[in-house]
Amino acid sequence: MLTNDVLDKWDRENFFHPSTHLAQHARGDSASRIVAGAQGSHIVDRDGTEILDGFAGLYCVNAGYGQKPITDAIAAQAAELPYYHSYAGHGTEVSITLAKMVMERAPDHMSKVYFGLGGSDANETNIKLIWYYNNILGRPEKKKIISRWRGYHGSGLMTGSLTGLELFHRKFDLPLAGVLHTEAPDFFRRADLNQTEAEFVAHCVQKLEDMIAAEGADTIAAFIGEPVLGTGGIVPPPAGYWEAIQAVLDKHDILLVADEVVTGFGRLGTMFGSEHYGMKPDFITIAKGLTSAYAPLSGSIVSDKVWKVLEDGTDENGPLGHGWTYSAHPIGAAAGVANLELIDDLNLIENAKTVGAYLNAGLRDALGSHQNVGDIRGVGMLCALEFVQDRVARTFYDPSEKIGVQIAAALLGKGVIGRAMPQGDILGFAPPFCLTTTEADEIISKTQTTVEEVLGKQ
Repeated sequence: MLTNDVLDKWDRENFFHPSTHLAQHARGDSASRIVAGAQGSHIVDRDGTEILDGFAGLYCVNAGYGQKPITDAIAAQAAELPYYHSYAGHGTEVSITLAKMVMERAPDHMSKVYFGLGGSDANETNIKLIWYYNNILGRPEKKKIISRWRGYHGSGLMTGSLTGLELFHRKFDLPLAGVLHTEAPDFFRRADLNQTEAEFVAHCVQKLEDMIAAEGADTIAAFIGEPVLGTGGIVPPPAGYWEAIQAVLDKHDILLVADEVVTGFGRLGTMFGSEHYGMKPDFITIAKGLTSAYAPLSGSIVSDKVWKVLEDGTDENGPLGHGWTYSAHPIGAAAGVANLELIDDLNLIENAKTVGAYLNAGLRDALGSHQNVGDIRGVGMLCALEFVQDRVARTFYDPSEKIGVQIAAALLGKGVIGRAMPQGDILGFAPPFCLTTTEADEIISKTQTTVEEVLGKQ
């Protein structure tokens, strides 16, 4: 206990936390949480308080906490071979096995997977390969990348530029040149409330077409998008959106990058979000669900079409000049193999589909008519509530009131974690796939009570 007694002090004096108000944390003006253990859908802090993790860490502990098959696989791999690199054709038994398992689950038109560590570096890899691809094809001007407002694709220089959230640009001199942002497929926040869903999709498509026309299709290399917007508010696309966007990209020979860091490996109730929405990507970005975050690992899955050009490029120019020291790290790969096997063995994707639907329906029943709940949306094991000052006029709270933050904090006080999303007064849920209906009922009832305490009863 002596160490725990001073951990908070050590934390504030030494630890540089990501996505944190640094000054408040250093001064001790904001709360901190030191997590000591976890099991299933719950975490336990250093004081022994058990909390239902309604966000699976950062949408990533998909298999749930304390899964012994994964931890045993990590320990066994560390004892047998803790590291070897994957440069110049080197591999390990476990990294090769995981590559095969990933490709068996990927859409049929995909060819190979390159492993990294996190979603940000995977998207950096994707952009480098896209530029290489167009250089090999003799199209040096075809380099711009179209992303979307409210999209999240990482925190690096290029990936932070692709991210369409102002917080990740402010004072960082981002976005970099060559990154464009088009309309977010957020039907609730459409500017014209008279638009139907189909009309809004047509509006998004027209905005994209207008951008391509203004920039020149011969300058645009790729379009990147999450099947479901994640950090931008957990926003499923309106019906027909991806089919319509895919048609535009195909017409203009623009590659599609499906960022499946959140949706990959079952969160929507299907193995990939691309499958759920009928997308045909040229690249698929994977990370969180690959290992259920038991060890860092990411991947860039490339299509047959792209792979053939990459092969031609190395015949012309020699070895591909790209790699990370920890690419295909065997401990991460061991976690990935055990995780994917466990997800299959426990039928967790089906559970994510059914219990996720139960959670979404329960929240709609409990709060769907509340005067300050403007939208309840979700798909699979994803759900979000967006709070408004007036749901009829669809007027929003002043950001300074921090309504979403207040609700998330009050909910935490009742023992449930929901995430206050960064772009609006939005409370998000992305629980582990092992969530039970009893645990879903707890999320529903405590969320209802919290909203009614903070905003008043409906």
